[in-house]
Amino acid sequence: MSIPRSSRYLTAALACGLLVAAVAPIQAQQMTGYTAQRAAAQRAAEAAAITKPDTARIQSLVRALADRPHIAGTPAQARTRDLVIDALKDAGLQTEVREYHAWLPHTIEYGVWRIAPAPKELDLREGRIAEDPTTLAHPEYPTVNGYSGTGDVTGDVVYVNYGLIEDYAQLDSLGVSVKGKIAIARYGRSFRGIKAREAEKRGALALLMYSDPADDGYVQGDVYPEGPFRNDRGVQRGSVMNGAGDPSTPGYPSTATAKRIPLEAMPVPRIPVLPLSYGNAVELLKDVRGSTIPRGWQGGLAFRYHVGPGPVKARVKVWSDSATAAIKPIWNTFGIIRGTDFPDEVIIIGGHRDAWSPGAVDNVSGTVSVVEAARAVAAQMKSGWRPRRTLLFATWDAEEWGLVGSSEYVEDDSLRLMRGGVAYLNQDVSASGPNFGGGGTPTLRATLRDVARVVPDPSGGGSVYDVWRKKANVRADDEPAMGDPGGGSDFAGFYNHLGIPHSDWGFGGGSGIYHSNYDTYTFMERFGDPGYRYHAAAARIGTAMMMRLANADVLPYDYVEFARTMRRYLPPIDQNLKSKGWPVSSAPLAGAIDRLERAASAFATARDAALATSMTNATAQATNRALLQVERAMTRPEGLRSRPWYRNLIYVADVDNGYSNMVFPSVNEAIRYGDAALFERELADLVKRFDAASAALDAARMAVQR
Repeated sequence: MSIPRSSRYLTAALACGLLVAAVAPIQAQQMTGYTAQRAAAQRAAEAAAITKPDTARIQSLVRALADRPHIAGTPAQARTRDLVIDALKDAGLQTEVREYHAWLPHTIEYGVWRIAPAPKELDLREGRIAEDPTTLAHPEYPTVNGYSGTGDVTGDVVYVNYGLIEDYAQLDSLGVSVKGKIAIARYGRSFRGIKAREAEKRGALALLMYSDPADDGYVQGDVYPEGPFRNDRGVQRGSVMNGAGDPSTPGYPSTATAKRIPLEAMPVPRIPVLPLSYGNAVELLKDVRGSTIPRGWQGGLAFRYHVGPGPVKARVKVWSDSATAAIKPIWNTFGIIRGTDFPDEVIIIGGHRDAWSPGAVDNVSGTVSVVEAARAVAAQMKSGWRPRRTLLFATWDAEEWGLVGSSEYVEDDSLRLMRGGVAYLNQDVSASGPNFGGGGTPTLRATLRDVARVVPDPSGGGSVYDVWRKKANVRADDEPAMGDPGGGSDFAGFYNHLGIPHSDWGFGGGSGIYHSNYDTYTFMERFGDPGYRYHAAAARIGTAMMMRLANADVLPYDYVEFARTMRRYLPPIDQNLKSKGWPVSSAPLAGAIDRLERAASAFATARDAALATSMTNATAQATNRALLQVERAMTRPEGLRSRPWYRNLIYVADVDNGYSNMVFPSVNEAIRYGDAALFERELADLVKRFDAASAALDAARMAVQR
């Protein structure tokens, strides 16, 4: 439902009242990285700017962008490019569209049949819903997985639970193999590309993945359209590529004339992979027999699950345009505000614009939050505020295929970003419920908390920070937990590849329409964010974060919090070393973290003393130049041994899971693979890089004391 115009004005007035209450206690506080004089002006500018995001305008743009499915490489996605550019121009921003030519093969023919018993062709379409006009107005995109292999295969069905590495170990213990079979796995607990990789590695002819009702269907709550959870026709589409960026141009931008590597060298499956609804999964699973399932393998369907193989036999077919039209144009969009004092230092806020469906939640919500933040900052400039650093408001194409658009941009502009990239702020599913969450690198967490203290929560319970703390039920001397930056969204190119600090946030809620054709405007109106107040709140946070980072005399990075966060990751390393019986420990790394914390504390003291008076642009520039090297020092050009594109040695997505985060991956992967000599080399290398980061902080301290 929508909120009447009169109620929207009342909501805005109440929000302004909340804002006064939220800001007042903070006005007197020092703002990290600012002189006292600049801090007062900045607080006032931020307070004014965050009143500007407008729910009616947000609602209008959501309706336009989520009007129809808009998959990367289709005309509908070109339409979203134009809508966003028009909105940014209307706000008064300079705009840019950057085009790449990515390898995006679209499926043109696909199907699943039960061959025995009782032959039947499965209807793979999600179908229309009378209560949801979007599903009636436009055809749905095929229920397929991006980058699936092609073929037409037939074999016995084997149920592999979630298709995890440990699930296949269980099957081995039962004497069950998927070689020459059709594997069927539940979605969840791992990235779908890892599931495809493991099935192919073990000789499966094809992989089918379905969303079990125990995970996001009727076991969790009422299903769409009566409720927000997945119904028996709902399907989770998604890419099955393991990697980031155009797989045909690894490490360099996919321009129209770029050299392409052959298909056999790309990190994509060679076997057919398709997603199913749980309504269709019933047709394949209910008659599977064979081994009794291991404990924990029973899902939410109304029969006892079995492993197989057989007696159910299935046929799976997938054909794509990979031989005829695989290369397709994609478009990133930018709204640009050039900085006055430090124009080569850049802050970017971005969200992906493509979807597997109408994508109201994923990721029209993030797109409109970026656009509305751009509008708010541009509106504040009319009152005389100017950013000292350059601001980019970006929307990325083809994220859903493997972070393609953002990765190509990062590879294209890597030299500029390495020199001047201050921060990347990510908006991926920024509003789908009332529960706030934040994450990113520890460097920017204090800034996000401070901004959350001045943005009113739409619930009326105080600031976003107040409500967040209350729901998290944290102790008075503690802070709500924040998520670590593993992978899986557009920050990967900036953080995992280049070492640029990043932050993200959003408001979430339980649902089961992820990557389904039912991720629509109607879903958002009924279950996600009726009234678009949480969209506006996400945009307010984005507005203040961009402004805060833009005008700081000294970049407000917190390396004391960074070091203390790093120290918490050491006990699991020592436990794993002890379990292996290796006569080594994390003590050298602990020492390097201690040195980093001392350097960070000394820098913070010197910074605050310098800012207590005034600071010249020359001093600020020299200090910030050194600060930009701190996290760059914790990357290495040759990257991880398991994945060279991923250069950051602090966080990365788990190579064997994809959704899980792994800290200190170079060290922890050596432990995982049982290589004691490699562990010692990697530990020494990581210690060296922490010490280089400490040296950069020392350089920043000396610069700020001049």
